Amino acid sequence: MAIIESVTLEVADPTAARRFYTAAFGLDSQIRLRASTAPTTGFRGFTLALTVSGPATVDGFLDAAVDAGGMLLKPSAKSLWGYGGVVQAPDGTIWKVATSAKKDTGPATREIDEIVLLMGVEDVKASKQFYVGRGLAVAKSFGGKYVEFVADESSPVKLALYKRRGLAKDVGVPADGAGSHRIVLGGTAGPFTDPDGFAWEATSLTSTSA
Repeated sequence: MAIIESVTLEVADPTAARRFYTAAFGLDSQIRLRASTAPTTGFRGFTLALTVSGPATVDGFLDAAVDAGGMLLKPSAKSLWGYGGVVQAPDGTIWKVATSAKKDTGPATREIDEIVLLMGVEDVKASKQFYVGRGLAVAKSFGGKYVEFVADESSPVKLALYKRRGLAKDVGVPADGAGSHRIVLGGTAGPFTDPDGFAWEATSLTSTSA
């Protein structure tokens, strides 16, 4: 079974970005950083989501992200599925922090239960078949709306596919965008570029992060 072994964000200033992600989310080895000035405008077609234990932890992460220089796109709020909010990092990456719990059962923590990469695609069914053909196994599938792939224990993130316009609406930004996605996935399935322009490369967890 093919898996994701790394997620690399391409940023203008890796040192500043590392400082932000450490202060905001406590992320270090989970996300790699690489210097890039590749042109990109508007919505980059993906979001990264942090799943946490409760509303207080959601608020704690969002507050820390704003204090570190992030921009709040959607204040935390209750919804049918739980509680969450959205923030944009200084490098432009959009992050959602959410929980399925609507009430706290304990104090806020800095623990992350799961990191999910949501890729916005034009045709969910076609992209699903593309990735299945490259060895990824489907964990959940809801027709042409959402697909989630099986994540190995060694994988830093779980991969999921969502309609591009639906994903943009969910995080509160216009769906229009062009240029580089500014993200590269590494794993046993690569190297290749998928139908929506997301790049994969052959890489290893043992290589050094920026």
